[in-house]
Amino acid sequence: ATSPVIKCKAAIAWEPKKPLSIEEVEVAPPKAHEVRIKIVATGICRTDEHVISGAMTTPFPILLGHEAAGVVESIGAGVTSVRPGDKVIPLFAPQCGECRSCRSSKGSLCIKNDLAAPCGLITDGTTRFTCRGKPVHHFLTTSTFTEYTVVDESAVVKIDAAAPLEKVCLISCGFSTGYGAAVRTAQVEPGSTCAVFGLGGVGLSTVMGCKAAGASRIIAVDINKDKFAKAKMLGATDFVNPQDYKKPVQEVLVEMTGGEGVDYSFEVIGHTETMMAALASCHMSCGTSVMVGVPPSASQITLDPMLLFTGRTWKGSVFGGWKSKESVPKLVADYMGNNINLDALITHTMPFDRINEGFDLLNQGKRLNSLFINLVCKYFPLNYPPNIEIGTYMQ
Repeated sequence: ATSPVIKCKAAIAWEPKKPLSIEEVEVAPPKAHEVRIKIVATGICRTDEHVISGAMTTPFPILLGHEAAGVVESIGAGVTSVRPGDKVIPLFAPQCGECRSCRSSKGSLCIKNDLAAPCGLITDGTTRFTCRGKPVHHFLTTSTFTEYTVVDESAVVKIDAAAPLEKVCLISCGFSTGYGAAVRTAQVEPGSTCAVFGLGGVGLSTVMGCKAAGASRIIAVDINKDKFAKAKMLGATDFVNPQDYKKPVQEVLVEMTGGEGVDYSFEVIGHTETMMAALASCHMSCGTSVMVGVPPSASQITLDPMLLFTGRTWKGSVFGGWKSKESVPKLVADYMGNNINLDALITHTMPFDRINEGFDLLNQGKRLNSLFINLVCKYFPLNYPPNIEIGTYMQ
C-alpha cells in the first residue's frame, strides 16, 4: 500500500529578507528510492540564514533546514538501507557511492549534492512539498524545518537506536563540518600551530578537531571576545580580536608565530576578506589554509599569485571532507562513547513555532554568543516502535 500524503507544520521561506512563515504543508509519499522522515530535532545553521538574507541564491518558495535527526516514517520502492522506525540523520552532502567523487579516496562532494548550484528539487526534478496549492522547493537535499520531509536514499543514513536525536542532529552539519575540516581535510599533525577564524558552532568544532589532532597551539580569531571563554574550554590556547590591532590580522598572526605564519588556518565565516587573511596568515611554503564557511553567491576574490606560488596549499572543505554515509554513524558512535563533546555547542533549545526567534538569536550572536539553536520539534519514547503514527503534536 502506498503511504498517504501527510499534512503537517513547516516553516516556509516565501521570499528573501522576510521571516519564515509557519504553515500547514502537504508532504507527498516517497517515490522509488526515497525516504520520508519524521524530523525530531533540527538546528539552525548560518547557511539557512544566508538564504533568508539573500547571500546564498536559491529558488523560492523554499523549505529550509539541513541540520537534523529523525525517524523513518515510510520508504519508497527499492529502498534497502533504512526501514520505518529507524533513527536516521538526513545528509546535505549525499553519498550515492557511484559517482567519481564517491569512488575516489580524495572526494567527498557527491554529484547528487544541491549545494554547488542549488535547484531545490529532489532527484527526479520535482518536489514533495506543497503549501497553499503551490510547490515548495527542497533545500540541500534535506529540508528539515518541517515535521516530515522526503529525501533521496543517498541523503539519509541509519544511526544508533539509542542516540539522543536532540544532540546528534549537530553531526548532520555543524559539528562534522568543523571537526572534519581539521582532522580530515587539513589532516592537522601533532605539534602544529593552527588559527581558526570565526568562533560560531562550526568554528568551535574546528577548534575541537585541531585539539583532537594534537595541535600544540590553537589561535582563536573573532571580533567578539565573549566567544573566547568557550573556545578556551574546547582547546584554544591564544586569542586574537582583530579590532584590537591597527595592522591586518594576518600580520598579527605571522608576528605571533616568530615571523613564519601558522601551519594550518581555517576560515569558518564565509567572507572573502577573511578567506584572504587566513591564506596570508599561514606559512608561505608549507602552510595550508582551508575554506570552511560558505562563500556568498556572487563573491569574487582577487589574488596575488605569489601567495600560492611560494608553496601554500589552499583547500575547500564541504561537510568536513567526510564521506557522509560511511562517517556519520561512526561520529554518532564517537559521541555515544564520550569521545566528542556536542553538548557544549548547544546554547538554546526552543519549540518549533519560535523558529524566527532562533534566527534572531543567531543574528545577535556577536553579542549573545549563541551557537547552535536546537529546535526540538517533538520527542518520542526511546523504545519507539515502528509503524505507530505519532501524530503531529508540537512541543
